[in-house]
Amino acid sequence: MPASGSNVEKVEMIPSNRQVRFFVVMMFVSLVRPEPMRFSVPEETESGSFVAGLTKDLGMALGELASRSARVVSDDYKQHLLLDPQNGDLLLREKLDREELCGPREPCVLHFQVFLEMPVQAFPGELLIEDINDHAPVFPDREVLLKIPENSHPGTLFPLTLAEDLDVGINGIQTYTVSPNAHFNVLTRNNSEGKKYPELVQDKALDREEQAELSLTLVALDGGTPPRSGTVLVRVLVMDVNDNAPEFVHSPYEVRVLENSPPDSVILNVLAKDADDGHFGSVSYGFFQASDDIKQTFSINEITGEIRLKKALDFEKVTSYRVEMEATDGGGLTGKGTVFIEVVDVNDNAPEITISSLTSSIPENAAETLVSIFRVGDRDSGDNGKTVCSIPDDLPFILKSTFKNFYTLVTERPLDREIRDQYNITITVSDLGTPRLQTQHTFTLQVSEVNDNAPEFTQSSYTLWVRENNSPALHIGTISATDRDSGSNAQLTYSLLPGPQPGPDAAAALVSINADSGQLFALRALDYEALQAFEVRVRAADRGSPPLSSQALVRVQVLDANDNSPFVLYPLQNASAPCTELLPRAAEPGYLVSKVVAVDRDSGQNAWLSFQLLKATEPGLFSVWPHNGEVRTARLLSERDAPKHRLLLLVKDNGEPPRSASVTLHVLLVDGFSQPYLPLPDAAAPERAQPDRLTAYLVIALAAVSSLFLLSLLLFVAVRLCRRSRARSLAGCALPDGPLPGHLLDVSGTGTLAHSYQYEVCLTGDSGNGEFNFLKPILPKLFVQDAVREVQENPHCGHDFVLGC
Repeated sequence: MPASGSNVEKVEMIPSNRQVRFFVVMMFVSLVRPEPMRFSVPEETESGSFVAGLTKDLGMALGELASRSARVVSDDYKQHLLLDPQNGDLLLREKLDREELCGPREPCVLHFQVFLEMPVQAFPGELLIEDINDHAPVFPDREVLLKIPENSHPGTLFPLTLAEDLDVGINGIQTYTVSPNAHFNVLTRNNSEGKKYPELVQDKALDREEQAELSLTLVALDGGTPPRSGTVLVRVLVMDVNDNAPEFVHSPYEVRVLENSPPDSVILNVLAKDADDGHFGSVSYGFFQASDDIKQTFSINEITGEIRLKKALDFEKVTSYRVEMEATDGGGLTGKGTVFIEVVDVNDNAPEITISSLTSSIPENAAETLVSIFRVGDRDSGDNGKTVCSIPDDLPFILKSTFKNFYTLVTERPLDREIRDQYNITITVSDLGTPRLQTQHTFTLQVSEVNDNAPEFTQSSYTLWVRENNSPALHIGTISATDRDSGSNAQLTYSLLPGPQPGPDAAAALVSINADSGQLFALRALDYEALQAFEVRVRAADRGSPPLSSQALVRVQVLDANDNSPFVLYPLQNASAPCTELLPRAAEPGYLVSKVVAVDRDSGQNAWLSFQLLKATEPGLFSVWPHNGEVRTARLLSERDAPKHRLLLLVKDNGEPPRSASVTLHVLLVDGFSQPYLPLPDAAAPERAQPDRLTAYLVIALAAVSSLFLLSLLLFVAVRLCRRSRARSLAGCALPDGPLPGHLLDVSGTGTLAHSYQYEVCLTGDSGNGEFNFLKPILPKLFVQDAVREVQENPHCGHDFVLGC
């Protein structure tokens, strides 16, 4: 609880845009020095004990201390207190020992400040450490020897050595008593420092011849509850008469000593004189009622009176000493003297930097940002204690002085991590002493990443090539993008953007992309004849928050492969019976017998077709033009030429490797188109019988030298061959009596024909015979691919083609 009513200066929260006005107000507040908050706590209180609630004393709402980053800063560079910013409780950080902190000083007050950030504000406070009676009085010696001349009169006072009690106030020494005796009693008095010391009072004259020595017990009592005491034995030696006491030549003595004086150096020589002669006139020197600190710091020569240093002085701890001396003659009489020793400060302490708040990382692109709050100080005094604070000029930071040696380090401008990702900041504090001393504190400030850079593709557009009939999941290419950011902000994810027309033929259904590497893969085999090229847009997005992205166009070109063999449109090879071309015997050389029409779905040189006559019944009678597939007569016909001819032609493309198809053409020689002719089975029967008889002859010849098993097998094969040949011989071509139903196909010049030709496909379900007529081209060209597709979809139908040129 506070020792008295708290008088806390309430400061209104200042917006960030009024920092200049707030700085002026804070400077004024620091000059006014508001009344500090006062609290008290008994010494030896356990750490973590409650001291006070600052929320009410500071007039703030619950949680405001936490939002303003409140902390407690002690003025003695030690942190004795803790502040819980959530509830505003002020707690003890450690158990406090009043005697260790303040020694004999009373009252024992610890000064501290409650420091607030955002905006910067400070409130002074004082913590009174209340003494408890935890120390008993202690005499410096076990016994005291007191020499009293026998002619001393009743009422004479004899000062005795005082006892030391580390407690103060009522818990300190309050009175002295002496054991009952007939000659002395004791009085309790206060010395110049306010300490109580005993004086022995003579009640009755002494008689050395009657009693030469007395032993008394001196008791020191403090005022605690219960009281504590200390005792010492006082031996009183009755001496012969000595009527002159020593006297110091100068009293008091004053001397100035530099704090950096080495130990064992001479400070002062004191001198005392005694008017007596002989033994009673000899003088010895010593300290009178000296504290332990005096005894540990100084020494005195008993014979010469020379005072020396025993240890180094420290102006920052003790600025002056008051030393009480006594000179004792041979008769036991003493004289008192005082020496005032002033410690002179030298610049032996470097400045100190206390970091109150430090930020190890700040985001890039941020406006003015608080990096650190620190306090500087110097334990020296005068110019030796004045400090100057600075940072290197080439850094984008500014030092601002707030109040009472507090500084803030803020950014001068927004930082860019892509230019520089960290700064090594050195704060230099130097004093104004001679020579100047300085202290440096270096820390590293990291510039944290902000997602401020979108990914960038290495190219604005990409062109990839893939050959058709590729295997699924084939890697067709890789796209790449970079991001100047780092961490997750630079981790890129690739994805395909949906096209305007979704469906199975959309680009997203044809390719996929690896989200991490940007590799593009074909999802299925591509067909150049169905799709030559397609485009897809790819997006690269980083993993920042919010994510940034960019796009690139990817064009995929499908390369043609020679994966389609030539397809023969005419003559059809899948009919139930082959068609026969009619050739008049009066045909001149170069007569156009027929035209082989073929197409190739490939493109380029893979679709360049050439024709070749592989085999003919009558070699030299027919020839085929290699570029257009026209079959013409090579010479005049004669009566010796067979009435039926079979031609085997080869259609080959120009791919690598080349693909080919063969076609069989049947030619029947007739005297004229108006002359009726016998059906093909009757005409072919003699020709079929001759191979059958030859086969039988061969079988009989072989049967003579082979086993019965082989004969049976060959007979079985012969029977099968006979059946098939007879079934084929039943088919023939006849000119129909009326118009044939069908539809027209136009083959453009992209196939094997040099001009556009028109074909009429006749579907006959009963006769199985096919004829052709010469027609003129009447329609524009249609796609050959449609004709191929129709033929492929109807492989079991008979077709009649009418060819016109």
